[in-house]
Amino acid sequence: MKRELSKMLEKASELSEDQKYSQALKYYENVLRVDPVNITAIIDYGVTLQNLAYLKRALEMYDMALTIQPKNISALINKGTVLHTMEKYSEAISCYDIVLRLDERNTMAAVCKGLSLGEMGNIKSAIKYFKKALSIDSQYELAQISLSTAKKIIK
Repeated sequence: MKRELSKMLEKASELSEDQKYSQALKYYENVLRVDPVNITAIIDYGVTLQNLAYLKRALEMYDMALTIQPKNISALINKGTVLHTMEKYSEAISCYDIVLRLDERNTMAAVCKGLSLGEMGNIKSAIKYFKKALSIDSQYELAQISLSTAKKIIK
């Protein structure tokens, strides 16, 4: 049974990568029917919903994942990105802060926090987080672009 679930998850992931989100959802739903606490399926289902702009449902999936694994970094970052998209920047930052407490070298959380701070008008703090991400990974493109944009805004 585990092998079957693994194959279904793999197929769902492939469909998502090919942007066949509606088809991918069906595979994730099938996995979750059999294994309702499969953390990978829950999070990836949330990501797929998010890609379809079903933000509230995606948020529910990330919350479900966090009920099972409160310190799941992937669920926390994805929850933050949904909240950011919903313009709930302070709530998004709370998610990124938890990630940064768990893993202070998490570049994605640092950049995402910077983006939310920037949306709130706090460009100087945003720059600090973009620089933090670049100090960890100097090639991180999202951090490079975000830093460049923030510097242009501040001038």
